[in-house]
Amino acid sequence: MEVGMLPISASKRGKLLAAGYTTLHSISRASPSHLATDIGVSEDEACEILKYASQTSSMDPSIESSNASTLHGGQTAWTMLNEEKFATRITTSCGDIDNILGGGITCKEVTELGGVPGIGKTQIGIQLAVNVQIPPEYGGLGGKAIYIDTEGSFMVERVLQIAEACIEDMSEYSHHFHNNVQDCEVKLHPNSILENIFYFRVCSYTEQIALVNYLDKFIEEHKDVKIIILDSVTFHFRQDFDDMALRTRLLSEMALKLMKLARKFCLAVVLLNQVTTKYIEGSYQLTLALGDSWSHSCTNRIVLFWNGDERHAYIDKSPSLKSASAVYSVTTRGIRNSNSSCKRIKMV
Repeated sequence: MEVGMLPISASKRGKLLAAGYTTLHSISRASPSHLATDIGVSEDEACEILKYASQTSSMDPSIESSNASTLHGGQTAWTMLNEEKFATRITTSCGDIDNILGGGITCKEVTELGGVPGIGKTQIGIQLAVNVQIPPEYGGLGGKAIYIDTEGSFMVERVLQIAEACIEDMSEYSHHFHNNVQDCEVKLHPNSILENIFYFRVCSYTEQIALVNYLDKFIEEHKDVKIIILDSVTFHFRQDFDDMALRTRLLSEMALKLMKLARKFCLAVVLLNQVTTKYIEGSYQLTLALGDSWSHSCTNRIVLFWNGDERHAYIDKSPSLKSASAVYSVTTRGIRNSNSSCKRIKMV
């Protein structure tokens, strides 16, 4: 993390991160008065921090080279079209959802999934963390997953259950296409699936920002990571935030970093979101949390909702996919196509 390179106290580093100053470039852009106000220090101290930021930037050539690569990263529209055409995707294990998504969750993009409690957001997140590991010979990526848990909803027993079902599905697939028993053997074990999910528990929004900043270095060391799941992006940003302008800035910078990670490492980023109420045309209606500005931070936005006893996934926003909905079920084996026996559980 660039801020960690500054020769200042740990408390000042924490204040910089909490105020959204996560890179040396973002610090250098601020005036002494604005920086002092944002992090609650004197202008003299702010000037000292700005001086250190300038000196550190000039001493570390890797920072300048990363900025240069950004400036020289232009592409032709033809290249972009071909990239979209041959983009890799991660199956959701629900054929109907995969169909409306063009084959699954797309790599190099940020996809937001939001819905009410109990709709299956975490279940989909766990399913994707397992499915990203499906070997290429079975149509998968053979990658690893990063799972960031802000709510404490990650269940390792459920991961094992879905992993076992995934291996059974692959074995069944093999028996359909291979006569040789050895060819049918799936060389993947549930325990190895669990070992390929890197789990991070974060307990505050500053930890969340710090972790997102650290991911670039982590993925450089684990280049087979092909998906980042953040469950949920919302939790720590809905509490104790009086300064909404600061919250918007922090969220925007975090979203931008995640987009850069998706493109740089050719991986999928999936952000799980909660819902809130919004006053629209004379009545309160459910909408995804974090406001209108946040809705533009993701490439694709999928809204999960109940329609009677059925769960639906609806593409609310996407630059390349048309609006459509699909029915899905949460079963003991994971996310699957809907069937009449999967009814909504009534909470007492």
